[in-house]
Amino acid sequence: MLGDVETRSVSPVFVGRADELALLTDALARAATGEPQALLIGGEAGVGKTRLTEEFIAEAGRRDAVVAVGGCVEIGAEGLPFAPFSTALRALRRRLPEELAAAAAGQEDELARILPELGETPRGPHDEESTARLFELTARLLERLAADRTVVLVLEDLHWADTSTRHLLAYLFRTLAGGRLVIAATYRADDVHRRHPLRPLLAELDRLRTVRRLELSRFTRSEVRRQLAGILSSEPDEAFVDRVFARSDGNAFFVEELVACDESGCRTGLTESLRDLLLVRVEVLPEAAQRVARLVAEGGSTVEYPLLLAVSRMSEDALIEALRAAVGANILLATPDGDGYRFRHSLVREAVSDDLLPGERARVNRRYAEALEADDTLVRAEERVIRLASYWYYAHDPAKALPAVLEASVAARRRHAYSEQLRLLERAMDLWDSAPAEVRGALRPADYTEVYPPCGCDPATTPLRRLDLLAEAVVAARYGGERERALKITKLALRMLEEEDDPLRAAWFWTERSKLVIGLARGDGWEELGTAQELVRGMPPSQVHAEVLAFAAGWGMMHQPGPENLATAERAVEVARLVGAEEVELNARLTLGSLVADAGDPAAGIAEMYRVLERATALDLSVLAARSHINLSSQLESQGRSTEAVGVALRGIELVRRYRLRDSEAWVQGNLADSLYSLGRWEEAAEAAGQAMRSAQSAKPRGSAASRLAHLALARGELSEAAAQLAAAHEHFGSHDRQPQYRIPLYRLAVGVAAAEGRILDVRAELVRAVAEGMPPGHQRYSWPLLLAAASAEADTRGLPAAGAGRAEALELIRSQARALAAAAPVWAAHAAYVRAELLRAEDRDTPADWAEAEAALRPLDRPYLLARARHRRAEALLAEGGDRGEAAVALRAAHGAAQALNARRLREDLALLAQRARLALTEDEPPAAPEPAGDPAGALGLTSRERDVLRLVAAGRSNRQIAEELFISPKTASVHVSNILAKLGVTGRGEAAALAHRLRLFPREAPAQGVSAG
Repeated sequence: MLGDVETRSVSPVFVGRADELALLTDALARAATGEPQALLIGGEAGVGKTRLTEEFIAEAGRRDAVVAVGGCVEIGAEGLPFAPFSTALRALRRRLPEELAAAAAGQEDELARILPELGETPRGPHDEESTARLFELTARLLERLAADRTVVLVLEDLHWADTSTRHLLAYLFRTLAGGRLVIAATYRADDVHRRHPLRPLLAELDRLRTVRRLELSRFTRSEVRRQLAGILSSEPDEAFVDRVFARSDGNAFFVEELVACDESGCRTGLTESLRDLLLVRVEVLPEAAQRVARLVAEGGSTVEYPLLLAVSRMSEDALIEALRAAVGANILLATPDGDGYRFRHSLVREAVSDDLLPGERARVNRRYAEALEADDTLVRAEERVIRLASYWYYAHDPAKALPAVLEASVAARRRHAYSEQLRLLERAMDLWDSAPAEVRGALRPADYTEVYPPCGCDPATTPLRRLDLLAEAVVAARYGGERERALKITKLALRMLEEEDDPLRAAWFWTERSKLVIGLARGDGWEELGTAQELVRGMPPSQVHAEVLAFAAGWGMMHQPGPENLATAERAVEVARLVGAEEVELNARLTLGSLVADAGDPAAGIAEMYRVLERATALDLSVLAARSHINLSSQLESQGRSTEAVGVALRGIELVRRYRLRDSEAWVQGNLADSLYSLGRWEEAAEAAGQAMRSAQSAKPRGSAASRLAHLALARGELSEAAAQLAAAHEHFGSHDRQPQYRIPLYRLAVGVAAAEGRILDVRAELVRAVAEGMPPGHQRYSWPLLLAAASAEADTRGLPAAGAGRAEALELIRSQARALAAAAPVWAAHAAYVRAELLRAEDRDTPADWAEAEAALRPLDRPYLLARARHRRAEALLAEGGDRGEAAVALRAAHGAAQALNARRLREDLALLAQRARLALTEDEPPAAPEPAGDPAGALGLTSRERDVLRLVAAGRSNRQIAEELFISPKTASVHVSNILAKLGVTGRGEAAALAHRLRLFPREAPAQGVSAG
């Protein structure tokens, strides 16, 4: 009936949406200034998202923007990885071939995972940061393309998006910082139910201020009237408007369908059900056109013409006539590139697909699968495997579906689409029991897995087992960030292994489970790792055995340092070498090098670590090379070789950025910050610590970055910032995994903050807790600064009456811990001398000679902050015992110059006050400070006589009410005096004011104070 009739149901007039179009146009204008724009356009099916997008694209074209459109593809349940981005980038490559080639230069092999036309997709590397590297490269590619022109990416039907597409879109929305770029994504809001995978993404993006979200509402009656006028090219009858508005409820697509049905005479029998409304116009097509429509509905979002010709088994003339009828009736549309056909609206496709009989659906899918098997040129190469897997699956043919699904999982892995790989592997496991035994027996692990069976078998000849699929699924889930799912899979695999005598496989799964438990903050992973070690104990050498031993040595080094870890690492190296597992061997050797250095032979240990780094770089083992830079720079800093550590860290940053290893960059940036801090390059250290925080993707590197920022803030006297960063570090690290390298620095920071605020009892409590948890060998880098901070706090508060009780015990605890700590390296020998001097100062027994010893030990180490502090104390000791004032002045000036360069506010103020009290100039051309009022050391601080009396009572621990009673003033007046004192001293609280007063010995010893905080 409709073969020669073209039905126009789309209004040529753009109706409504003026505000929405204005917002989109504004985004174009903003993007033209170099401000990237992110847009989400939602609405129910048929509400007009596509029409609005078309108007937006037309406006972008009028503004000379380059527009690329990509649609999410609905193929089975697993989707096609990165489908909309692949399509959009392909369009950009056609429009801007030279520019895209220049933007992708040097990274073609990685970007080929999204745009295969760029080159051959490499087999690896695969790790937990693989996807992040790919996303980073894609972001940089788009930024380069949009540097000199406005580029608009439109991604349609986000409700069908695969997991990888959703993750990439979220990454771009969060990280794009420059370029004339607009990314607009549409989705069907009524499909996004409570458990839809898009829902969490929408919630996440709603929290980003850079993302604008539009929700399209249905048309009003007046808008429906204007739409009808546009479709009919005349003013509609008001009764007709009422009828259409009532039946469509303002849905623009339903309005079009109702008009089309009215014009084509198919009103009779039209029911109120949506499905019937959508199907009625298909049912009046000629039979051949209906059959083609059913084929297109089951073929996917778009079906290529050659594929449709093969599947329809019609002559080309007959197929073209059928397509002409369907296109003329506005049921089907030719794709923009002219290669295929799709339904004008996905609702109609879904209705037609749902109307197929079960047997009919299976038969159509079989036809598609057979056509693709017969001719692999019918569709794009990157789509063929996933579509073949889907067609065979819905054809209900397990014998064909199982190998096809496994092949599709391999393709997904090569694109770093690990979530899609996991879904496909789960589908393969569902098909496993249904597939004939001879089909399963013909499958080989080497063809479908990279996690080869850990049994010493040849993966090229051994039959594939379900346990192999579970192993592959565990790794895919871990790489894809689905650790909970990975944990469940390990549980299933271990339950299956209870019925088998296969200790190597069991050990492999227990080791993976240990990694997952640690990653999920469920524990420290030792119980699982211990089980794995028991399983391999006494077994012949194997790669699994070597991996378990290497992981155990690394775990012990981080959690429970001791000589037994050295033996474990040596055994791991031996076993890995025996079985030819070089990457495992190198990992074990790296751990061994650190352990040897910690055990007292730093030269040999560090030399071994350098050899591992050189070999890992030669083999292009990027993750191992990154770990080598991290561990080596850390070990060099531990030995006091900070300048060398900076060089290693900077080279490591180049490497991790080249491979886009974001967490690795966070670790190496953190190490760089530590070494720069030691060298007195504090501005650079702050930048490195900030970059570590920005790069970190997981909790531990974020915690480490926060602790380094806290350390810098504390040294600069920024107490509120130090406390805030310390709290953030605690939150990131959590309480499940108390590694010494994390917890000891946090205790040192807690001691420093408490000391600066005058809370000496809290200082002691933190130290007691730190000692109780242990300060094991190999952690001098963290333990000596903790002891120094505690000793300095005791010395600074030696005149605080409330601190007297318990002081002797605290000093003895520090001394005993110092005696137990190794001090072989010059940097730790210097710390030992410094701690001894501070302990003597805490007992009022320090002499200039004690501080001269500490200063002499520090002078050759390039530690300007520590050296300046030691010089401050030597000058103080010289002046206290009436020593050489000229020598004291030289020490003060040197310390002041360093404090100025470092911007160490607290040290600078302490030096200024000491110079003022001693009437010494801090620079050669500065006149000596005016003498302080006789008998009134507080006068040097600019305090009035009354403020001096109030400060003396504050230092003694009195409250405002107690001060008021003692000085016969009102509590309000006492509060005003306290506020003025805090402002003049430049401190933020009473405790800090008291600590400053006692540190500077402003007052003689007072009566015991009240209310000193213990927490």
